[in-house]
Amino acid sequence: MGETFTAGTTARRTAAAPRSGGAPLRLLHVIPTYLPATRYGGPIRTVHALCRALAGQGHTTDVFTTNVDGPGDSDVPLGTPVDVEGVQVTYFPSRVLRRLYWSPPMGRALFARAGGYDLVHVHSIYLWPTWMAARAARRHGVPYVLSPRGMLVPELIRRKNRWIKQVWIRLIEQPNLEQAAALHTTSEIEAHHLESFGWTLPPVATIPHGVDDPPTAGTRISPDVAAALAGPPAVLAFGRISWEKGLDRLVAAMPLVPAARLIIAGNDGGQATALAEQARQLGVADRITLLPRNISGDDKEALFAQAACSAMTSLSENFGMAAFEAMRRGLAVLTTADVGMSEIVRQAEAGVIVDPTPQAIARGLETMLADEAARRAMGRRGCEMVIANYGWGMVAERMTDLYRTVIAARRARP
Repeated sequence: MGETFTAGTTARRTAAAPRSGGAPLRLLHVIPTYLPATRYGGPIRTVHALCRALAGQGHTTDVFTTNVDGPGDSDVPLGTPVDVEGVQVTYFPSRVLRRLYWSPPMGRALFARAGGYDLVHVHSIYLWPTWMAARAARRHGVPYVLSPRGMLVPELIRRKNRWIKQVWIRLIEQPNLEQAAALHTTSEIEAHHLESFGWTLPPVATIPHGVDDPPTAGTRISPDVAAALAGPPAVLAFGRISWEKGLDRLVAAMPLVPAARLIIAGNDGGQATALAEQARQLGVADRITLLPRNISGDDKEALFAQAACSAMTSLSENFGMAAFEAMRRGLAVLTTADVGMSEIVRQAEAGVIVDPTPQAIARGLETMLADEAARRAMGRRGCEMVIANYGWGMVAERMTDLYRTVIAARRARP
């Protein structure tokens, strides 16, 4: 593996002004889907937040993406830039092989225009836009940074489409990764997963996500959310409801914590029905509420505001944005060690980190729920840590440092 370095993961800074000298950069970000396609979870929001912060610091920040939004399409213009909070987003159609986000118009645009940028940042793997963006950048001699976004995890590869992924990795992703100017991970856990493959990799930069300040809470709360909040404060598991999130572990812990209530809220990634049946079989359906839909705005803030604590028990999580948002809102967090941002929870003493078993999860929940004062102190420490270190402006500065480093290294080559 190549050199590993960490870009400012613990430096305490409060100013959001760019610290990197030099002219503004011309940046192209390539991602298979983008806002308003929120069904795909955290990566959509975090990539936009990064791009918005980069644009706010004066860098030309363009995005190439598709209009795919589940079985349908986002209602956006095609082939022409759309301003999304200062980010110039160009959407391209994907009419066939949509699971790979195959888009010949995007491919043509990449090969025609990639040479006009200082750097290309590619987000995700296993998908056609990643392959095309890497090829186009190499064709034009433009350095590219690749963010696997937690998709190169041995355990997840083994559990789903193992043979297809292994062939794709060998033929396409390994060359893309090895020929990148740098790789970006959001946690040391994700960096260790990359190291485990034994490839000859470029430098790996670990730069965590940022988090936005929460909006002012309103009162327009939906009836299903209001019903879920009736009763004692509950443990909140917020985020996409899919098998990777390990929510079955959390449900299995509930019989061991008879005083606890649990709310599972977020877009349904195909797991909500199975979790409801699991809760029924375990006899805890009356203490578990499932909200399998997009939760945002006042509904989201009400859930965070009234929760006792947040829980994330994923099989693997390159970061864990929902738990990070909970920290920003002053909630104590329970995570497994497989969640990337558990490193920050540990540093801040902002919650408990448990083994990935129902018994260990139950003990962790019991500890947190039994002592409200200790729980609130954890929440305060976590909030202070996030505010001091993880605003999106600070993250954009660290990412800009990475971009300038790899651009300078490319220009220094004979």
